[in-house]
Amino acid sequence: MSHLVSSADPSDTSSGSRGSAGSAPGSPTSQSGAGGRTGFFGRPRGRPELYSSYRQEQALFNTRAKAVGAAILIGIAVLLPFNVSDDLLRILGLGLVLAIGGIGLNLITGYAGQISLGHAFFVGVGAYTASVVAGDPEGRALGLGITFVPVWIIAAGAMAALCGVVVAPLATRLRGLYLAVVTLGLVFLGTYIFTEWSSVTGGPGVGREAPRPVVFGNDLTLDSAFTSDQKLYWFFLALLLIGALAARNIARSRIGRAFGAIRDRDIAAGVMGVDLARYKLIAFTVSSFYAGVCGSLLFVANRHFGPEQFGLIMSIQFVAIVFIGGAATISGSIMGALLIASLPRISAEVAHLFPFISTAPNASPNIFEVEAILYGGLIVAFLLFEPRGLYGVWLRMRMYWKSFPFTY
Repeated sequence: MSHLVSSADPSDTSSGSRGSAGSAPGSPTSQSGAGGRTGFFGRPRGRPELYSSYRQEQALFNTRAKAVGAAILIGIAVLLPFNVSDDLLRILGLGLVLAIGGIGLNLITGYAGQISLGHAFFVGVGAYTASVVAGDPEGRALGLGITFVPVWIIAAGAMAALCGVVVAPLATRLRGLYLAVVTLGLVFLGTYIFTEWSSVTGGPGVGREAPRPVVFGNDLTLDSAFTSDQKLYWFFLALLLIGALAARNIARSRIGRAFGAIRDRDIAAGVMGVDLARYKLIAFTVSSFYAGVCGSLLFVANRHFGPEQFGLIMSIQFVAIVFIGGAATISGSIMGALLIASLPRISAEVAHLFPFISTAPNASPNIFEVEAILYGGLIVAFLLFEPRGLYGVWLRMRMYWKSFPFTY
């Protein structure tokens, strides 16, 4: 230990004289402070994991590889509609919308550690708020006729966030299984309200039309120079990038660190000075806002929705997105949502490979049963063999190639 301290001792005049004699005051060698050249991110070249401050470690892209990789992925995502059929774009667009809701649930469950099974309720609130704000005033269901896209998307998120604020005080008194049961009750309460309030929802078995996204006078649901599926895909992608960036900044801020402390041990966090009531309120509010935005876009992606679809199955779907993708990861939420959205297509492809699987719902086995088996099997498999989800698989692959050819 003594030789490490002495080698870094600023009173060592011999090393200081060698550094001043061998490099100019403004050269990269003298600026590094250790005789090495500094890279683009302010760390010595060749040492991507060496940080000299918390700011560097918590940066949005703390290595050049992450920044380049993110740019490449975004570029591929933007150019994808030119090389993919519209039916596949429809599935990917649905996955992007589900990813927004998955990020919201991940903020409260993965980052803040608050178990919530009522996500479908907030998604439904956002969906019907957007439909009312953008709906036809002369239609059979209630509508205000405000078709400006930012208005009805923000209104959907705000109304869902307001419901989250109402529910949040329960989180300060309950935790664990008790909180999960309370949030589960919201799903059944929401199903009853959505079913009975037919002037807003259109009623069971009937539903109502989705709001029409009009951007700068261009209706995204109509074909023009680009198909409607292409335009909706780009629209969903842009909103997902905004939501993912905002969530990533929340996670690496003071609020995110407070979420982590509450998740690990809320009693200890309170002793250390973390305001539990305040940060749990923030967690529920932000998560509900994401759910509301997801609901407004989910209506657009599916073109039509009935009140019976915002039930327990949808809540389980979002929980599966979090656990399959990876808890407390933004990119994991996106990967999990894309996989869950692709399950119907995967089931159809399995039916083509195995002729004994029927496409008729009254036959057995059919593709719907295969989808349910895949759905449940993925959840069990990831919880047992890879609790970190798809993001954990990616971490294993990355560590393998970083340490290759060594195994340690």
